[in-house]
Amino acid sequence: MNEPYAVPVPKGYRVGVWEVREPIATGAFGSVYAARRVGGSPELPATVALKFLPTGTATPRRLTHLRELIEREVALYRRLRHPRLVRMYETLTVDDPGRPELDGATVLVLERAEGSLSALLRAVPRPEAGPALLAQICEGLAQLHDAGWVHGDLKPANVLLMEDGSVRLADFNMAAELEGTHAYTPAFSTPDYTPPELLWTEIGERGRRIRPSADVWAFGVLAHLVLTGSFPLPGATPTARRDAAAAYARGTDELRLSPELADGWREIVGACLTRSYRDRITGEALLRRVRAAAAGTAHRPFRLPRLLPARRRVRRTSVAAAVAAGSLAALAALAYGVGFRPGGSGSGAPASVAAATYGASDLRTDRGVPPAYRLLIVKTAHDCDQKEVTPVLIAAMLKVESDFDPDLSDPANDEYGIARWTPRVLRWWMNEDGTPGEAVPQPPFPPAESIPAMGRYLCWIAPRLEPGLRGDRRVLVAAAYRTSYKTVNKAGGVPADTRAYAGRVAHYLTEYAPAGRR
Repeated sequence: MNEPYAVPVPKGYRVGVWEVREPIATGAFGSVYAARRVGGSPELPATVALKFLPTGTATPRRLTHLRELIEREVALYRRLRHPRLVRMYETLTVDDPGRPELDGATVLVLERAEGSLSALLRAVPRPEAGPALLAQICEGLAQLHDAGWVHGDLKPANVLLMEDGSVRLADFNMAAELEGTHAYTPAFSTPDYTPPELLWTEIGERGRRIRPSADVWAFGVLAHLVLTGSFPLPGATPTARRDAAAAYARGTDELRLSPELADGWREIVGACLTRSYRDRITGEALLRRVRAAAAGTAHRPFRLPRLLPARRRVRRTSVAAAVAAGSLAALAALAYGVGFRPGGSGSGAPASVAAATYGASDLRTDRGVPPAYRLLIVKTAHDCDQKEVTPVLIAAMLKVESDFDPDLSDPANDEYGIARWTPRVLRWWMNEDGTPGEAVPQPPFPPAESIPAMGRYLCWIAPRLEPGLRGDRRVLVAAAYRTSYKTVNKAGGVPADTRAYAGRVAHYLTEYAPAGRR
């Protein structure tokens, strides 16, 4: 593994009854990997997420801090088990002196999710299931608070979405048990979800004093974002919104909620975002109002955009570039609490430590492939069993098709998104199980949908190109994507009217390929 994972673990490595599979995410606090059960009790799930937490490869001060975070998280998992909190099955300690980077690592065996609310919002800014999601999130908060704990870092990336459409709260690095009316948490926070009273609070020896009302403020921000696609406080940056929160708390500015909020939700968000924590709605009153506002939607099913490949015969495709927001796979993984680096710019924006260098052995890191798409590009290519379909090919084609533009729209050619999908063609490739969509999809098409669909189609094209064609097989696959495999076969190589396109793809195949793979 060439990516700078906090805890590098090779594929196939065994920890207890678990075998490590693909990496999910990494960050300042550890690394998360998918794993499958290869023994043990059949009552344990077949697949889980393994969260590896660093060991003796850090300074004493850093290790002390990491131990505190580990102890917080493990203590909560061991003492609380509720349906809206992500489940921990067991904790393990690696005993492997031959691998000093792993020896002694703490491993949390966690329930595996399909994705996170952060990922869903990047793909679908205002999901139809928003009220149902918020009701479940509020239930999770109520379960935490009733048990005497504060989450301390509620935000979309820390809300897991499960395969059955249910919600789990996750990432309890900052969680703390109440001591009377307060708890004490580390001095880290995400500004957009931090109440005004904590933005400049004094940090004592035990950390920052926090109340359950801080989670309520965060829920109000999150609810406004889910239901309207925007933050409740004005500003183009987290810093600007932080200043707006301070002005609001001082009484020099008003709270201007989106007119798109329905009356019931407007009252809820307003009751969460009061100037003073003393006036904030809490406990059963909040949960009762949220359930009432979400009535009729609490069991509405929802699904994340699919990422896995499927192959199906299609007619002719005319494809090229762009709709984006960020890699769903990368964002989904952040909810395990490893993808955020405290301090730094203070922007509060989630950032996976490995995002910019993920898949460095497959794709150059210094040639302009946007970090947000690296994991999705690499995973999409690896999901195909055709040697021509590589991360470099997909990146080169996205560059040529759209210049990685997430908002590309070409109505004249009926092409949209980062991979220039024609809606009626995308319908055949949007589902991982190989079945066409029930209806022709309508743009915009998020990258989390467009890029895997591109991979599925390329994987279907590659074996249909005849042997003996002139030119690089990868370029021929790209040309067939632009026209059709039949046209390429008939021309005996790249068709004349596609040579300029093919030449640009060939250029970026060289540009993006790591040394030794060009």
